Amino acid sequence: MKLSYQEYGDKNAPLIVFLHGGGVSSWMWDKQIQYFRHYHCIAIDLPEQGESKNTENFSIQLSAEKVNQLIENIADGKEVIVIGFSKGVQVTIQMLSLHRNLIHYAIINSALVKPNPFIRKMISPSVKLFFPIVKNKSFSQLQAKTLYIDDEYFVTYYKETSQMKSETFIRILEENMSFEIPNGFNRAAGKILVTVGEKEKAVMKKSAIDVVLSNPNCTGIIIPNVGHGIPLGNPHYFNEMVEKWLQEGSLPQNVEIID
Repeated sequence: MKLSYQEYGDKNAPLIVFLHGGGVSSWMWDKQIQYFRHYHCIAIDLPEQGESKNTENFSIQLSAEKVNQLIENIADGKEVIVIGFSKGVQVTIQMLSLHRNLIHYAIINSALVKPNPFIRKMISPSVKLFFPIVKNKSFSQLQAKTLYIDDEYFVTYYKETSQMKSETFIRILEENMSFEIPNGFNRAAGKILVTVGEKEKAVMKKSAIDVVLSNPNCTGIIIPNVGHGIPLGNPHYFNEMVEKWLQEGSLPQNVEIID
């Protein structure tokens, strides 16, 4: 089955593709869709999530192949920009590795590219043991806060979380904890902005450094005073940062550059 996506904006303008993180779906980009309405925007639900919940089993490889194919069908020679967050960024990196010339600009937010085999082995038994807690509303509220999901979107977040099957949850987590920078990423021709929050875990900052060092077209920054979830945590800052980088190649003055 085809991936579900929503289409917005000016179809004659450059194409922006939004790829969501784990535990959320395309709705996480609502504030970006509103801001970038002068672009041609599509917000995609990745396999087994959101309105794509009845597609094939989720994998990063499958998602990358399907999104690349969708872009080829829609872009029609236009400039292509891909903006991903967390798990969606892993898909973005895989997309860039599969097709070096398809994407002209990529914004990579909070990428995990350091596999952890020990944690991966523990995912399945842990999820099977604690999965009922995931559907507890109080627990979901705590999780939502870590992703900067406010009351406006909590009902949607909780509904999707409650409906997710344990097998899907396990697949997504195992893919997330297994991902590493694939062969071919170093040859991606587009310009790439890599961001990570100052308050994110050390492994996320190390991952950002690895991504920057893996492709000469990467520019990396550490954004102050934010954890995992800058597009939701401070959409105004994020949107202006992305637009100025796309249009002028400039970056906010208060960020730390990753050398």
